[in-house]
Amino acid sequence: QICLSLVKLLFYLAHSPLGSIALLDFQPRQFVMVDGNLKVTDMDDASTEELSCKEDNDCTLDFPTKSFPLKCSMAGKCEGINEKKNLFNAYRYFFTYLLPHSAPPALRPLLSDILNATGDLRYGINETLRAFEKVLHLYKSGLYLQERPLLLKDYISLKGFRTVEGEGHKCWPSYSHLGCLLSIHSAEEAAAICNSQLHCQSFIVTQHRTWTGRPLASFQSSWTDLVPDTNAVVYIKRSASSGERL
Repeated sequence: QICLSLVKLLFYLAHSPLGSIALLDFQPRQFVMVDGNLKVTDMDDASTEELSCKEDNDCTLDFPTKSFPLKCSMAGKCEGINEKKNLFNAYRYFFTYLLPHSAPPALRPLLSDILNATGDLRYGINETLRAFEKVLHLYKSGLYLQERPLLLKDYISLKGFRTVEGEGHKCWPSYSHLGCLLSIHSAEEAAAICNSQLHCQSFIVTQHRTWTGRPLASFQSSWTDLVPDTNAVVYIKRSASSGERL
């Protein structure tokens, strides 16, 4: 969410009515999330000036660990230098820390492609935004889910119940530090996640949703303490419930 919102912001800056705008003091502390969107808190160090040049050798974009040769345009300006400066700063301050860690395994190669392409400046802001929107579409639609055996049949579902809240087994990434709370596309995907976790015996699908509209599911290492909840459905492994009375 943070990276996509940043890319949308940089897309606007690259195509603003004032021309391409560079953020000269590009640091994470210069941004804040407002209603799920990234905003710039300080525009004092923004600039629409693009470096003047006479030849291509005048257009080297330098960073502490990398340098990029750019083209000198017929107008005597280094082509796209503001856009590329913003994009590489987004890569080194945001993408490298946030993109590799929390996506479903099937989407990680696509995010690695974005990471590598922006780190080498092979993508401009237009291509980067399209790549992010493709990943978002796959994530929201569930099209990233690979063909796999149907596992939900191995679970008993109880509508109108949830387990008693408490500290359960933990997983990464989780929306709660007290347990294992993940977003899912469907109960079928939740069953696959539960089967992949050593201690998972049940999961609860709630009506709470993430910014993408995906429901949240809480994965539990036990299921015995059930309480009524009209907004939840609990799924219990048949193997865990065998010999027990529901």
